[in-house]
Amino acid sequence: MRYMTSTEIRNMWFDFFKSKGHAVIESASLIPEDDDSLFFINAGVTPLKKYFDGSVVPDNKRLTSIQKCIRTNDIENVGVTKRHQTLFEMMGNFSVGDYFRNEALEFAYELLTSEKYFAIPKEKIYVTVYVDDDETANKWVSLGLDADHVVRLEGNFWEIGSGPCGPDTEIFFDRGEKYDPNGDALDNFRKDEDQERFVEIWNNVFSQYNSEPGKERSEYKELPHKNIDTGAGLERWCCIFQDVDSNFDTDLFVPIIKKIEELSGSTYHGETPFKVIADHIRALTNALSDGCVFGNSGRDYVLRRLLRRSVRLGRKIGFEEPFMYKLVDTVVEIMKESYPKLEENKATVKSLILEEEKLFNKTLSQGEKKLSELMETNKDSKTISGYDAFKLYDTYGFPFELTLEYLEEEGFTVSKEEFDKYMEEAKKLAKDARKDDLGMNIQNEALLNFTKESKFTYEKFELDSKVVGLFKDGEETDSITDEGYVVTEETPFYAEMGGQVADIGTITGKGLNADVVDVKKAPNGQHLHKVIINEGSIKLGDKLTLKIDEERRKRIRVNHSATHIIQKMLQDTLSSNIHQAGSYVDDERLRFDFVYTGKITDDNIILVEDKVKEFVANNYKTNIMEKSLDEAKEMGAMALFSDKYKDVVRVVQIGSSIELCGGTHIECTDEVKNFAILGVESKGSNLYRLEATTNENVVTLINKACANYIDSIKTQLAKAQDILYNAKKDGIELDFNVKLEEDQKASYRAIIYYKKELERVQGEVKALEKKYQEEKSKKFSSNLDSYTDDKKEINGVEVVIKKLDNADMNSLKDLIDKVANGLKGIVFFINAKGDSANFLCKSNSDKVKAGDLMKKVCEFTSGRGGGSPTFAQGGASNITDYDKVIEFITNEIK
Repeated sequence: MRYMTSTEIRNMWFDFFKSKGHAVIESASLIPEDDDSLFFINAGVTPLKKYFDGSVVPDNKRLTSIQKCIRTNDIENVGVTKRHQTLFEMMGNFSVGDYFRNEALEFAYELLTSEKYFAIPKEKIYVTVYVDDDETANKWVSLGLDADHVVRLEGNFWEIGSGPCGPDTEIFFDRGEKYDPNGDALDNFRKDEDQERFVEIWNNVFSQYNSEPGKERSEYKELPHKNIDTGAGLERWCCIFQDVDSNFDTDLFVPIIKKIEELSGSTYHGETPFKVIADHIRALTNALSDGCVFGNSGRDYVLRRLLRRSVRLGRKIGFEEPFMYKLVDTVVEIMKESYPKLEENKATVKSLILEEEKLFNKTLSQGEKKLSELMETNKDSKTISGYDAFKLYDTYGFPFELTLEYLEEEGFTVSKEEFDKYMEEAKKLAKDARKDDLGMNIQNEALLNFTKESKFTYEKFELDSKVVGLFKDGEETDSITDEGYVVTEETPFYAEMGGQVADIGTITGKGLNADVVDVKKAPNGQHLHKVIINEGSIKLGDKLTLKIDEERRKRIRVNHSATHIIQKMLQDTLSSNIHQAGSYVDDERLRFDFVYTGKITDDNIILVEDKVKEFVANNYKTNIMEKSLDEAKEMGAMALFSDKYKDVVRVVQIGSSIELCGGTHIECTDEVKNFAILGVESKGSNLYRLEATTNENVVTLINKACANYIDSIKTQLAKAQDILYNAKKDGIELDFNVKLEEDQKASYRAIIYYKKELERVQGEVKALEKKYQEEKSKKFSSNLDSYTDDKKEINGVEVVIKKLDNADMNSLKDLIDKVANGLKGIVFFINAKGDSANFLCKSNSDKVKAGDLMKKVCEFTSGRGGGSPTFAQGGASNITDYDKVIEFITNEIK
């Protein structure tokens, strides 16, 4: 065996399989293509499904890849165990109807044991096989493994529901006796129990059977084309070939952890926060680079959860301000050779993470405010309930540990047992919800077989209809009494589709009162109403009244029609080649993603906003038609390139805007009473996202967008007042007459105005600060003699040791240069700030090195510091006697 870097492992993997006739497949994006069942690519084989299901024949039936993957089903274990990661890289070799078991095992054995490749002694290799798989067991022995290194296990059979399946063989590496302190690792390994000595490094799946429900495995039929699917975790291979204790000690993680140490000022000794942050920043950087964003649902929320977990844990090692974005450069440096796109998207990724960190810090501030209110309410009892602590966590993301710290400081108590009880209930609900969602996907057999007709009616907000289908826990049922899914013959409820959110409302009947909280489309086109029953029950055949939230629907349809108008105005003002890349519409705002190969200025955005307002002022009526797809194309109707359309399509025409769309729309543009763009941002790779809003939400959301700029301006002005106050105390007169001029426009112009105002004020304050420092420095060093009056000569070295109080560090650095300039010796400044101090040292002497002296002084004062032989700086807290510090410095020079 040899030591190998991650890059060397990657290259050797590809070199070997290329020599065996495999085509190298580039790692796919983490965002699955045409697969809504997954948030992220979670296995090396996932992007290759089109080859294995026979829908596409590859040019080469032998394939190899190293695929980046994200798995989030076990986030809580990341950083706790040695080998759990969210982002990992899966090395794999695949055969699509070409070679099978014998060749696959020969390749694996050669790659692992050959001196030309990884050179693992065969004594270090153990394998597991399926209990009845004699072929695989015998093949391993024939290749050279000892028979007692082959372990048969019932669990070595890969099978997920109906479809292709087969036995698999897992390859393990023996890490040696140091990972077997009790001498029982081999027994535990043979019993498929946890141990640390034998680590799985590679799994080979022999996909040769077709799984059929209700049949024994012995009855499965063989597939006409047998396939090989393998997976080997790069992180684990690095752990093995770098001979380290855990994945976090490899070259994939160590540089990140060192950067965390540098930024936090804390030293890593295996603590969980370091590992979690290092893992999560890898996942975030790669996912955001591939086009993901932070949000409140789906994969977007997974990323938000990863970041918030990192920020919360970051507080435990000293982080108070945003820091995650500062780690992106390190991740990119480690991975850019394999994934060049990371370098291209680095700036965008850092910006997204920084904004999300700021948002979460603001959320935590809201939690602090709520906690203060709770303490005020409960000041007599000096306790808050576990439920209140849970709500702080659930609503504001406020960690229980942080709540406990605040309460203990104020003499309050809280029941952790009660908090844990509510946490467990929430986890159970989340788990049940995941089960329910899984049961309602297109692979659900009950829904696939459900073919009763259900009609959606656009024009009505309320109607009576009969129940034709009920579903609970993924199964069809005759009645529901609490919550489940309802299908009726006719419905006014719009199902979530095409970026438009679903309607909500009520379903009522005799003795029944139920809320409709979501609506999705079933595989055969019916609208599935997710209901929560407040009173009564729902049975098959019931005649019920379905009523949507009418006002909400009207707000949604105004926003939806606005997306159509925006697209047309973007094309008219910027480029006819602009096309939609996605959208999201709810009752508050709209989001429109589009592709444009150019830069967008603030003036462009203002022009588009004006054009939209001009357009709606023409009072165009909306014309909705059903046309053949060919007729719609002849009309010039716009469509999403990624969508698949039927022969007859729904065409929505609003003035010159013509699109294929199944959403709900206004009857006339005069329903758009007001319109404003809230912002446009680049999402990378010529992709832009525009956010806007309409009608009563305009003023509220524009003010909200401006508020951040206004707060920043006020902060700058307050900073200026502090500078003026301090200058006056120092006897320095400065002029500053900058004020905030308010703008009341409820449009994007207001956002631009305050953005420019912030830039202007920042510039003025920066100039003021610079002027203050210059004047202060002049005054500070105006009488150099006062600093050299106490000059001593020690062993032929001129020495100035001076204690100052609360001096500005920039001025001190300038001063120490000037004092040392005329001195053949050493200058040491102690800048006292109460019980703490900053140290500066400048040396022009060969006898005393500034860095060495600084280290000794910092060690004496329990501080930190160092530097070069000519200049050094440091600091310490809890200094009780400055005279002793000066005495120590003097003695060290002696």
